Amino acid sequence: MSLIELSGVHKIFGKRPQRALARLQSGATREELRADGITAAVIDASFTVDPGQIFVVMGLSGSGKSTLIRMVNGLLEPTSGSVVVAGEDLARLDARKLRRARREKVSMVFQHFALLPHRTVGENAAYALKVKGMNRSDRQRQAEQALEMVGLGGWGGSLPGDLSGGMRQRVGLARALAAGTEVMLMDEAFSALDPLIRREMQDQLIELQNQLGKTILFITHDLNEAMRLGDRIAMMRDGRIVQQGTAEQILNDPANDYVAQFVQDVDRTKVLTAASIMERPVAVLGAGQGPRAAHKLMRENQLNALMVVDRQHNLRGLITEATAAEAVKTGQESLDGLVTPAHQVTPDTCVADLFTAAAERPEPLAVVEGTKLAGVIARVTLLSALGNLNGSETAAGELVSAGSATTDGGQA
Repeated sequence: MSLIELSGVHKIFGKRPQRALARLQSGATREELRADGITAAVIDASFTVDPGQIFVVMGLSGSGKSTLIRMVNGLLEPTSGSVVVAGEDLARLDARKLRRARREKVSMVFQHFALLPHRTVGENAAYALKVKGMNRSDRQRQAEQALEMVGLGGWGGSLPGDLSGGMRQRVGLARALAAGTEVMLMDEAFSALDPLIRREMQDQLIELQNQLGKTILFITHDLNEAMRLGDRIAMMRDGRIVQQGTAEQILNDPANDYVAQFVQDVDRTKVLTAASIMERPVAVLGAGQGPRAAHKLMRENQLNALMVVDRQHNLRGLITEATAAEAVKTGQESLDGLVTPAHQVTPDTCVADLFTAAAERPEPLAVVEGTKLAGVIARVTLLSALGNLNGSETAAGELVSAGSATTDGGQA
């Protein structure tokens, strides 16, 4: 079941919002309402966020994304539609139940840290637990664990003023983790940081997410940040969600000219993954077969190497054409000593991270899921993919230079 579900949500500020909603649904534009002093901040927003997912809402200033997250946090009530968090429709809760839901189910990481300056780092990290009524020793222990997770172990006795901006944001993240809620909301959480620290915080969040599997709604105006962090992304413009999907779906199939213009300068090599360019192997060699079978398969399919797999399709390594030919010449009948490790990548490895490995060796890269062979990426496949990507001239040059000394031979 989705932990966050928005359905047909509108938020209108101004006099007689229900009348303004009726006008909007009858065809009035956002600009016409604004001329009458009415702001349609969010218009017919619908999406779901599944457990363990990072869902990014991305948009420029005035797009409605901050209003959206305030409705998910229960700070604003929708004009129409439903906002369901962890099974509860927030608009249907009375004030007491809403406070309980916000305290127990949702934690928030703010753009400007929102730390209490006269309380220690440890007290700030434990603040949500104090509000819940947890006893001092338990909340201190839980806060210390959260601080350790974000790399601030031993800083619990310091004051926020003693910390850098990046460290203060880590305290805010630790506070949200210590709260132990099912859902984390992050409103422009890294926007106030300089680029280097921002990148470090993104890395930290990705690492924590891999460990903890939190459900995160992340708001940002930075497209590269959205593409890097989001399992799924919703792009907003003028209060409406104009497209939602994975980073690859948005890059490869923009819904309209606005989205296409927005994503045109994104370095696709840092967003698209091995899964998007890998190919099924033309042929593979069974671990029980021999050099003659390998040599025959490679000649028939014009390959320079073959991936070797067992009966369950687990990758055992690869054998090159030169190695197989030499074994046939000497009369060797088994693969003993002939199979070498293949360079392995996972399906979610960024294309940008494939360049060095592809340039260093003529054999294809093996894309594996767990231990099973999912696909292969030959150098020629990577070069072909680069032809459709921007920002990759240097990497393409490296591959071409490396390839000039050896024949690629296609995929394995």
